[in-house]
Amino acid sequence: MESSVTDTQITQNGVVLTDVAVQKVRALLDAEGRNDLVLRIAVQPGGCSGLRYQLYFDDRELDGDVASDYDGVRVVTDKMSAPYLGGASIDFVDSIEKQGFTIDNPNAQGSCACGDSFH
Repeated sequence: MESSVTDTQITQNGVVLTDVAVQKVRALLDAEGRNDLVLRIAVQPGGCSGLRYQLYFDDRELDGDVASDYDGVRVVTDKMSAPYLGGASIDFVDSIEKQGFTIDNPNAQGSCACGDSFH
């Protein structure tokens, strides 16, 4: 049985970036005027629930990084964060109530009220 994904793209490590998120990352990179940056997605200790997400532009690639390309937008995840992010969906929301990247992570057993950290 063959499946197709029309509004998302799936990386090797199971992280899903929606097309809207890819477009926003591309626009931010264009605004920076640099073509040597990648979007790094990581999980770090901290936050009120134990672990927190980090999304930032990085000009380096680390040994063991899992890298993917989204129509010219390069996304990397370090090897320690990859297990926490498998199956996570990253989107960009721009509404009156909220603007920013959102992460829906099926691996999170719980999260804080603000949604910035999980356990």
